[in-house]
Amino acid sequence: MADRATASVQSPRPDSAGRYGRFGGKYVPETLMHALTQLESAFHSLASDAQFQVLLSLSLSPILPLQFSQKGLSQNRKSFHLWQNELAEALRDYVGRESPLYFAERLTRRYARGGDGGPEVYLKREDLNHTGAHKINNAVAQALLAKKLGKRRVVAETGAGQHGVATATVCARFGLDCVVYMGARDMERQALNVFRMRLLDAQVRAVHSGTATLKDATSEAIRDWVTNVETTHYILGSVAGPHPYPMMVREFQAVIGKETRKQALEKWGGKPDVLVACVGGGSNAMGLFHEFIDDKDVRLIGVEAAGLGVESGKHAATLTKGEVGVLHGAMSYLLQDDDGQIIEPHSISAGLDYPGVGPEHSFLKDIGRAEYYSVTDEEALEAFKRVSQLEGIIPALETSHALAYLEKLCPTLPNGTKVVVNCSGRGDKDVETALKYLNV
Repeated sequence: MADRATASVQSPRPDSAGRYGRFGGKYVPETLMHALTQLESAFHSLASDAQFQVLLSLSLSPILPLQFSQKGLSQNRKSFHLWQNELAEALRDYVGRESPLYFAERLTRRYARGGDGGPEVYLKREDLNHTGAHKINNAVAQALLAKKLGKRRVVAETGAGQHGVATATVCARFGLDCVVYMGARDMERQALNVFRMRLLDAQVRAVHSGTATLKDATSEAIRDWVTNVETTHYILGSVAGPHPYPMMVREFQAVIGKETRKQALEKWGGKPDVLVACVGGGSNAMGLFHEFIDDKDVRLIGVEAAGLGVESGKHAATLTKGEVGVLHGAMSYLLQDDDGQIIEPHSISAGLDYPGVGPEHSFLKDIGRAEYYSVTDEEALEAFKRVSQLEGIIPALETSHALAYLEKLCPTLPNGTKVVVNCSGRGDKDVETALKYLNV
């Protein structure tokens, strides 16, 4: 695993300009270029070190002793080695990694074909992380990075609230000032997470402009960062935005796939056959996919929000129906009209209610390495209920989109196919939304 991880960093997918083919890049004001360059330099100081990759991919390994004061190491190098140890310790003792790879027995039984068996469904339990989602993996790493950069103030955007909660949590843990921007509409449907962020001493600033959802919250967070760039670090929550964020967030979430490979080998002596994850911006999906990009025999399936249906115009299926454009500092597929204006997305899930997608997902679609499909609000709600009742696991509405796609996928798969679904978050935050639609 260490060799694979190190190789992926030595040959990163984006080029020196941060492009994945025609996607990605840095479409930002000049005032942010220095901050992005500084951030990229700091990240590469970490990522070029094999020790870091081992620590990040095997977060339950014993913390390596501090053998980094050997002659020849610069003070900066020593500092980053200490960062690596601190991150590994936080992932293990604070986040609670590694997260289990759980055999969903009753869900598997649902897709059995009589006595002939069927595919086997496993859930990568990111919902068991501290704060209840995968978002904490990236947040804790970036908070530690902010400290090393001397930035004591953090801004973030959030849709479903999970990234906001994760950011507020790590800022409380490491003593950083925290401001979270959230669309006013999302604040209404995610009131529990708003309370959690404020309890953690974060300022939650409502954004009323535009559609008052994730897109607008992201825009406001970037405006704040531009204004306060000397003192503030922006903890972007997905594999979106200007370079190096898509690459950096992917690496911090790649622990999901690295653990999955290791756990699959332990459980059945091989790799998964199919990986499934929901896609909004796309960090949980890239976190699962990245380790297996070069394994051509492993199918990668991303599931977007079809909302009321992709032909209704009320959806957030960017890779299914989008066109190439620039949003929030990067080129990717976007939902836009003929004049290039962003179209308002729709999803019952606040975390998927975004008109763009990460540039690496756009690239994987173009080269045919990953498949992308969409699931409606109604289908996601049914999966939310189904998995709760079959497995005793209440999934986030985001995750429910990936789980819903099993209804279409599993009947097409050969017996014994190993399917891993990233259970990216728990559904506590979504029960009030579900109450309006489900009769239980």
